[in-house]
Amino acid sequence: MTGNTPLNTVDLRVGGGLPLVLLHGFPLDLRMWATCAAALAPGIRAIGVDLPGAGHSDLDPGAAPALEHSAERVHDTLRGLGVGNAIVVGLSMGGYVALALADLYPGFVAGLGLVDTKSTADGTEALANRHRIAGTVERDQTVDAVLGMPAALLSARSLAERRTLVPTLEAWIRAQSPAGVAWVQRAMAARPDRTAVLEKYEAPVAVVVGVEDKLAPLDQAEHMAAAATRGGGDVTLTAVPDAGHMAPVEDPAAVAGALSLLHERVCAA
Repeated sequence: MTGNTPLNTVDLRVGGGLPLVLLHGFPLDLRMWATCAAALAPGIRAIGVDLPGAGHSDLDPGAAPALEHSAERVHDTLRGLGVGNAIVVGLSMGGYVALALADLYPGFVAGLGLVDTKSTADGTEALANRHRIAGTVERDQTVDAVLGMPAALLSARSLAERRTLVPTLEAWIRAQSPAGVAWVQRAMAARPDRTAVLEKYEAPVAVVVGVEDKLAPLDQAEHMAAAATRGGGDVTLTAVPDAGHMAPVEDPAAVAGALSLLHERVCAA
């Protein structure tokens, strides 16, 4: 196994057959998927995973910040649980790890769900911001530098009408470790453009995006869907109205519907 210990996993939905593996965004943990998993079609097993440095999953001492390392640990952990292959679904950072898994272990990833994420690498400004935040978090030994993120993650409607989501997200963020937040920021900064992975991926793909997502907007979702279509795969694009960068939290039923359909398409294929 690549990691010293398996990653923390939780069966968020009990079921059988080919599971959905749900990978969370930054700076959160697997809890962000709980409500969405509960809304999946009956019989679908959903496994939530805390990625390295998040939730109850430790970082490997000395591991260089790289999402490939996260993908290896997800793969090894699931294989250790007896999961031979899975439909891998990721939001934001989780989507980056899902694409890394499809790149490194294409035979393991039977289907791909990309939610509020993108396949392109960071630009110069985003890179500088990630390294700045990582340095601040390490220096201060708190996660205060990312506590303001809910305002950017949620849609205008969520901020006005789903106000309980703000303290919920803040509580999840406060539960993260400064070391994990810094490591993950540097890992995301180091990621390559993985559009080519989608162009050669042949299994079903579901791209889901909140219409009001400002961090991974609709044009990025369309870019991924077009790339997967060029690969000849079975591709759907679902735009969720009145949702931002946290569509599975803001409108769990809509996202669960798209993922249930993805599961059906993969099983049929």
